Amino acid sequence: MSCLKRTDLGWTLYILECRDRTFYTGITNDLESRLEAHLKGSGAKYMRGRAPFKVVYTEAHRTRSRAQKREAEIKSFSRAQKRELLLAEKR
Repeated sequence: MSCLKRTDLGWTLYILECRDRTFYTGITNDLESRLEAHLKGSGAKYMRGRAPFKVVYTEAHRTRSRAQKREAEIKSFSRAQKRELLLAEKR
């Protein structure tokens, strides 16, 4: 899985692991630019002061709507469920 390549499917759901070991889940149609915004502090307010971070998970989606639905689903997961998702990806 190449985390920084644009997807032909249009939208990328991503999970970042922050410096404080928390997870941030978001969607974008340009992952590289979004990560730069997070680093500069102009991305999501939650991410300010939490750099450095690393991309630990990505999913490609054809539409923004599907990406948003999946984002909402993952955001409702407990930390343990998010860890299980990350472990399942590595298998």
